[in-house]
Parts: sequence; structure tokens; C-alpha cells
Amino acid sequence: MARLNVLFIAIDDVNTDLGCYGASVKTPHIDRLASGGVRFDRAYCQYPLCNPSRSSMLTGWRPPKTGIMENRTWFRDRTPIAVTLPQHFRASGYTSMATGKIFHGGLDDDRAWDIGGTPLRRQAPRSPEEQKQRERTADRWEALPGEGEETPDFRTASRAIELLKQKRDKPFFLAVGFAKPHVPFLAPKKYFDLYANTPITLPPDFAPEPSGSGPAFRANFDIFIKRRAAEPEARQMILGYRAATSFMDAQVGRVLTALEETGQSSNTVVVLFGDHGFHLGEKGMWSKQTLFEVSARVPLIIASPGKTAGKVSQGTVELVDVYPTLNALCGLTAPGGLDGESFVPLLDNPSQSWDHPAFTYLQRGSVLGISVRTTRYRYTEWDNGDSGVEFYDHQSDPRESRNLAKDASMASILATHRKLLHP
Repeated sequence: MARLNVLFIAIDDVNTDLGCYGASVKTPHIDRLASGGVRFDRAYCQYPLCNPSRSSMLTGWRPPKTGIMENRTWFRDRTPIAVTLPQHFRASGYTSMATGKIFHGGLDDDRAWDIGGTPLRRQAPRSPEEQKQRERTADRWEALPGEGEETPDFRTASRAIELLKQKRDKPFFLAVGFAKPHVPFLAPKKYFDLYANTPITLPPDFAPEPSGSGPAFRANFDIFIKRRAAEPEARQMILGYRAATSFMDAQVGRVLTALEETGQSSNTVVVLFGDHGFHLGEKGMWSKQTLFEVSARVPLIIASPGKTAGKVSQGTVELVDVYPTLNALCGLTAPGGLDGESFVPLLDNPSQSWDHPAFTYLQRGSVLGISVRTTRYRYTEWDNGDSGVEFYDHQSDPRESRNLAKDASMASILATHRKLLHP
């Protein structure tokens, strides 16, 4: 039996504001993928920032093992022996190809790709002038003419289509990375027009600036840097995020259509995920890098031949689980030492019980935060609890507005979650 191909679709800065997740955001092509696969309702990143999240997922190691907690360090400088997901597929006889952003920026894997990839380019800290320029331009939006043909995402989709149309005598691992809805929010005008008659509502816990103190909260970056978010501007930013998301969805649709038209959809596993969540004014914060649900939770959809289609799993899974899951689906022997666990059983039976905790890490200056998400609760410690503890019941408080860490009635459940961080 021929090995399955893999189409691996990575999306930058996208949260679960997608149509198939119940949001009023128009994403018909991602919704179509979900109708042919399994949508994971409780999927979590291991670090809510691009480089550490992708380094963790693609090595199969959690951030404490990769040593990557920021966007400037190349993972091989810390973990030279790591065998990355595309590298492993390449070594297993696959043609490994990449277009767009898979690893972070110029911190690509020099051993991963037969075709594509980017030259290694280590990143220096921004100069004061570069930081000022970013503050002036990051939180902006623009309605572009035409179909967006000159944008990186359109070109990424076009290149993916070219690669899908090429004849091969080996199975392929094709990684396709889309940048939007990362700031700035640029999209063709027609995607802004999609929301012309849709009211833009602010989240119930919206605030013009971060609404709390301590390591759980942080000053804004990417959007509303060093300034308060007035409600009209906040609505415009949310509109821009939605338009950019719909534009990205259209590029995903172009690639999925090419997969179908080339007759390869029946023999290809499709994985689509976001590298971390994204605040849109919740608790007065924008962008990523918090341990709240909206920053740690990610969209994850897997459509695999012979597996369940059109179902939703409530099982708690992690991005670090995708590596062993793809190995199992494709019949490969996984490298030793992976931190994740295959969730192929959930692709066979999405409704089965799956009580596996998900861990997310965040370095805030000298303080390390670790958060664990179970089916019902989120428990977070900062500096082993010395700098703060948070405990939220998602059944009664999905927006994490009531910290129950000092609630005596929750002491037993809290202790159980503490043991997950200190086994």
C-alpha cells in the first residue's frame, strides 16, 4: 500500500475565530476542510510566540527541552541533535518541500527540505529606531486592490499549487505557511467588504488597556503599543483581523482545490493549525504572549483518508502531539524522545474520553510561567507559584475572569492540578 502524502498548513497568529469554530468570521475553505476531517476544540500551543511554538512542534520537544523561549535563537544552536518533523519524513523516503513560513523567519531547518526553505539568518534585537518604526506601523490596516497577487500569502499558495502539480515517484511532505492574519492587517478590499453589514462587537472583557497586574498581564505590542485602545479603533482592528483571516482562508482554498484537482486528496493527510492564539482586546490586551486561554488555544484540523470526517473532538491535545500523530498515520517509526503522544485514536473516534493535560510555557523576564489545561480547568504557576497562581473553571468561567486559586472549596481539585506540574 502506498504511503500517505502530508499537506502541512501552518498559519501565523490565527486564533479560533473561524467559521467552523462558531465565530462570525467567513472562512468557507477551512470550514470545508473541517467537514472532511476532525476539528479539535481543545488544542493548545506549547508557547504563545512564533519561534518557540514552531521549534517545539517541529522538534517534538517542549520548550524547556528546546531551550527556545524567544524569537531570535535558532533551535539548532540549542539542540543540534534534534530531528525535526520534515527532516524525519525526508529521511524516511518522502520528498520534503516548503513554501512560506514554517520555521520562524530565517531560523529554518537546514536539514529538512529537498525543495524550498530559507537561508539561515539569525536575528539581532531591534534597534531603537527600528522599534519606533514598528510602533508607528504595526497596528495598521489596508484594503488592497485586486486579489492580493503581490502579497506573500498569495505567492505562497501559488507555489504550493505548482508543487502539487508536479509528478513524483515518492510520497510528499509539503509544508505551506501563511503569514496572515499577522499584523499589519492587509487584505484585498473585497475581504473587508465581507463584513460591511456585520456589527463588530468587542469582547465582554474588553478594556482600553491591560486590566490587571502581575506576570499574567503585559503591556501591548503589535497593536496599541504604548497607547490606549479607543473603542472605534479597537473595532477597526478586529475588522482588519477578520478581513486578513478571510483572505488567508481564500489562499488555503486555492491549495485545497489544487490537491483535489490533481487527484491526490484521497491519499493525503491534511493538517491545518495556528501556531498560537491571539488577543483581540480581551482583558485589555492584544496579540499573543499570555497564558490565558485566548493566547494558548489554537485551531487544529486533521483530515486523513480512512478516518472520521465532519466530527469534533473535545479531547485535550497539544501541538507537540502532531509529530507522533503524523508518524502513526503514515506508518513511520518515530524518533526516540518525543514529548508528545499520538492522538490517532481521536481520529478514529473523536467522542471518546481523552484526559491528557496540555502544557503551555511563557518566560516573562526572569519569571517562568507554566500553565496546564485539562478538560475543565486551567492551572497556572508563575515562578513555581512564588510570583502568582491562577486557577480557572472553564465550565462556569470560560473567559477566565475569576481566579479560584484561593477558593477553599477548590483546594482538592487545585492540588490535583498542581501535581501535574510537580509530579
